[in-house]
Amino acid sequence: MNREDNPVIVYTTPTCHFCGAVKEYLNDKKIAYKEINVQADAAAADEMIKKSGQMGVPVIDIDDQIVIGFNKPKLDELLTAAQ
Repeated sequence: MNREDNPVIVYTTPTCHFCGAVKEYLNDKKIAYKEINVQADAAAADEMIKKSGQMGVPVIDIDDQIVIGFNKPKLDELLTAAQ
């Protein structure tokens, strides 16, 4: 997967504990990602809801596969498949 063309996208808010855990996990694995703060960007919040059907964060988009929450086994599965 070319991460520049289709990066991992993490929809977050500044006060979300699990958002921080997801970002730390991706940083530890040296996975590039684009963070979108849905609290500061209403259009991005709408996009996240359309993609996931969820209003809560984190929502992670990996190659158009959506992970809701810090679901480590699912993240590992999709990150392995994307490489």
